[in-house]
Amino acid sequence: MIWQKTLARPVTVSGIGLHRGEPVTLTVFPAAANTGIRFVREDLPGRPQVPAHYSRVLSTARATTLGEGEAVFSTVEHLLAALHGVGVDNALVQVEGPELPILDGSALPFTELILEAGLRSLPWPRTYFMVQRPVELRDNGSWMRVSPGRLSITYSIDFPHPLIRRQRYSVSLATETFRREIAPARTFGFLKEVQYLQSQGLALGGSLDNALVLDDTGVLNPGGLRFSEEFVRHKILDVVGDLALLGLPLVGRVEVSRGSHDFHLRFIRHLMAQRQAWRLWVPATHNREVRRPVAAMPAFQGAPA
Repeated sequence: MIWQKTLARPVTVSGIGLHRGEPVTLTVFPAAANTGIRFVREDLPGRPQVPAHYSRVLSTARATTLGEGEAVFSTVEHLLAALHGVGVDNALVQVEGPELPILDGSALPFTELILEAGLRSLPWPRTYFMVQRPVELRDNGSWMRVSPGRLSITYSIDFPHPLIRRQRYSVSLATETFRREIAPARTFGFLKEVQYLQSQGLALGGSLDNALVLDDTGVLNPGGLRFSEEFVRHKILDVVGDLALLGLPLVGRVEVSRGSHDFHLRFIRHLMAQRQAWRLWVPATHNREVRRPVAAMPAFQGAPA
């Protein structure tokens, strides 16, 4: 897609937050070109805004949390994955609380709302984050790599559970592929872990309606799995949402093994430090590299000088 996109009209959804268990309403509004994705705390004085950018990540403990000052937005990764997965560059996400609704634990409800609203092209070409050389990060059995090529994601996981064990899934991301193969995959957890979290005042909104929950032998959800590889597909969903925090669409082949929100964000920071490994590219009318950040691209921070 050559031109930047936004929503054709606002969409609103309500639900409960996964950890606080409190009801929250979220509305995604169209935004002008070069706005990027910005979160707005409607319930706070002055309606403070925080850009969806890796520099604004406050925490990666069990979810990705953005914030600045009092404006905190927890569990943003599923909505960011939906926006990024269908090609939305610019949007204002108005939230009436510190946590986004978990809905069914996947990105599918967000994705379907956005696609139902439709997308609108904006009169400004899209800038891409293009990988030119391989970049890799390894630590304690986890690794993540990006190399030149069309956008694709290959993810591997390994859990000592009879229903999961080793899973590997590869996908070349396009809107319909994302909607069909990745967006429906739900977040998952283990019963003992959920019980512990709830005893500590966390995961208070967690239930079989919004997460896959496993005991020692299988899944407790009455409907079972949506895919045999739903667990690793959800990890791809998570990394799509976390990579959206680059602020620009990535062009490259992504591979991850035993990743996490924390590891994804560490890799993004590592990638940004490799200034010779990537460039910003406008493939449309200009077809030239953008060599320094300009006022037209406020959502992106970190372009080489």
